[in-house]
Amino acid sequence: MSIRIGILGYGNLGRGVECAIKHNPDMELVGVFTRRAPETVKILTETAKVYSVDDAEKMKDQIDVMILCGGSATDLPEQTPKYAQWFNVVDSFDTHKRIPEHFANVDKAASENGHVGIISVGWDPGMFSLNRMYANAILTNGKDYTFWGKGVSQGHSDAIRRIDGVKDGKQYTIPVESALEAVRSGKNPELTTREKHTRECFVVAEEGADLARIENEIKTMPNYFDEYDTTVHFISEEELKRDHSGIPHGGFVIRSGKTGWNDENNHVIEYSLKLDSNPEFTSSVIIAYARAAYRMNQEGQKGCKTVFDVAPAYLSALSGEELRKTLL
Repeated sequence: MSIRIGILGYGNLGRGVECAIKHNPDMELVGVFTRRAPETVKILTETAKVYSVDDAEKMKDQIDVMILCGGSATDLPEQTPKYAQWFNVVDSFDTHKRIPEHFANVDKAASENGHVGIISVGWDPGMFSLNRMYANAILTNGKDYTFWGKGVSQGHSDAIRRIDGVKDGKQYTIPVESALEAVRSGKNPELTTREKHTRECFVVAEEGADLARIENEIKTMPNYFDEYDTTVHFISEEELKRDHSGIPHGGFVIRSGKTGWNDENNHVIEYSLKLDSNPEFTSSVIIAYARAAYRMNQEGQKGCKTVFDVAPAYLSALSGEELRKTLL
């Protein structure tokens, strides 16, 4: 019997989830739920339908896991607790400092209604978090480093586009190679924000806009660019479409630590990702955790979980016997 999936929200992430379901034969897409007029949303799966979000509650017996593909700023803090009343849910909430509060809200709704909600699933938070935790547990005497990129930061790109006189723009986060090498060598350097990453912006300005003002506004923007060495390139709309239409990303989680009675031996654990499509990779992680949410709930578990709480075997479509035989 297939695990029946619903998708709430059909942007880049929702489309990625639909593609990921195609690659997982133990799952089927039942429906996509949208705030738009359903007839205006065209999906790829011929056997699934598009519904209004208002119809979701009526379908609580037809969906095993609802995957929430909204944004972390305003959508998910409201949606995940709400839909955890009716479904097992998975989200990709990525505002790190608000995770404890989000966890508590989802835990209450999911526990009271007998569902499992797995939050903050993706690669950071998500796969990077897991690798940080494993590395910390193994090398207790050590130091963590996370580098992001080279890749497109959606949030920073949006921030550029909000500047007066900017028609469009993309921002790349780029790790500083010398900092990466220092960490890999086991030197345990103390690195400032500026020493770890640079930011590169490709901007399409409105005709007649003040380019010097735009560049200054970008470079001095608090919380986004002011702590980084930032380069701004002004390009045409055609160049942006031709050279910068993808959504690549990636990064590195590294922990270096010491063992031995006198700390005489150095070790480096490194996990890296190089992604052609950030949303499609994130979706692939989400689908594995949707399988886990369904299985855990079938066993009688309920409440909110994170990637730390999910045993690895729950993620795989293979049985325990097959896993031990082929992957152990």
